[in-house]
Amino acid sequence: MGREGGGASGRGPCVAGPGACRRQPPVAGLGGLGPWLQCLFPQPGMADSAQAQKLVYLVTGGCGFLGEHVVRMLLQQEPQLRELRIFDLHLGPWLEELKTGPVQVTAIQGDVTQAHEVAAAVAGAHVVIHTAGLVDVFGKTSPETIHEVNVQGTRNVIEACVQTGTRFLVYTSSMEVVGPNIKGQPFYRGNENTPYEAVHRHPYPCSKALAEQLVLEANGRKVLGGLPLVTCALRPTGIYGEGHQIMRDFYHQGLRLGGRLFRAIPASVEHGRVYVGNVAWMHVLVARELEHRAALMGGQVYFCYDNSPYKSYEDFNMEFLGPCGLRLVGTRPLLPYWLLLFLAALNVLLQWLLRPLLLYAPLLNPYTLAMANTTFTVSTDKARRHFGYEPLFSWEESRTRTIRWVQAVEGSAQ
Repeated sequence: MGREGGGASGRGPCVAGPGACRRQPPVAGLGGLGPWLQCLFPQPGMADSAQAQKLVYLVTGGCGFLGEHVVRMLLQQEPQLRELRIFDLHLGPWLEELKTGPVQVTAIQGDVTQAHEVAAAVAGAHVVIHTAGLVDVFGKTSPETIHEVNVQGTRNVIEACVQTGTRFLVYTSSMEVVGPNIKGQPFYRGNENTPYEAVHRHPYPCSKALAEQLVLEANGRKVLGGLPLVTCALRPTGIYGEGHQIMRDFYHQGLRLGGRLFRAIPASVEHGRVYVGNVAWMHVLVARELEHRAALMGGQVYFCYDNSPYKSYEDFNMEFLGPCGLRLVGTRPLLPYWLLLFLAALNVLLQWLLRPLLLYAPLLNPYTLAMANTTFTVSTDKARRHFGYEPLFSWEESRTRTIRWVQAVEGSAQ
């Protein structure tokens, strides 16, 4: 089969098994976090009431890992916010605490695969921040469901904007739109224009690439009233921080192994990671500036980045898990790579055999192994040049906040 490189544009083809990347009819929102986040955003709704509060924002997936941080960041940092709508399949109880501030907070339980529910939520909004999506690299859900949520759900959001006259759409994409690709080629200090063969086989990056393409191609479409839709996409590198489920899983795995994690990947394999608070801050800035800089920002993609150090996944995670009592065993991988490949393939076989009986979704599979074992780092200032982005949280503060959260997880587990 012929393949075309997509470059860092992320528009390369999806090479997937039958049905994994085909377009299908109309997703669900995301899960929740706890009210402990008050320490991160201590006064929700602290927008300056002296300023004109006139804007209506909609955050899809607003109860998810990133979505909740975006919601709280908007309440803290967007002074012109009049109403904040939070659309999700599962609404968190913490939403009630947000309804006491000066900004009207409207919780909407809905499914992004249902076009009529999306349209009702979008109607009257000035800006939509579309974070809702299904993040699954472990095989917990079918390729068809991933596609339905991530691709058709995004299509529903776009069409709702067009039909209701909402002009500004910010989409949460992913670095996995670019890579690592199926060849395991490194992406070293790349930017949004770095040539890279973006070819994928796994359902998740394939779905995100298709969804991102829909969003970018929608830029300039006429919405109700005749004005153009302005869209852009943000590509976070690996997000970490309070509420990160995979970090929680690694922590619990280490506890089960007597406080130890075993090195599986060489320390020389570098990854770019970004703190969730800075990703949320970039969403707020983009949403704010999209109207004023439509000609510059419309149809653009931006990597989300901050000052977090480049390290291997394991060494980076130990920045938080180490102070919580875990230790990483070995300076070199405990097992040879060929054996890890065999175990990853074995997990896929076991997953297929056990699917009729139970859910088997191990952390190790060929895709996660390739991701962890491939250098992927970004170095760009496009967001600073286009809309003045600077990280709101330093590396030291991001690290401290994440450690405190892991310690809170530890306390709740005891």
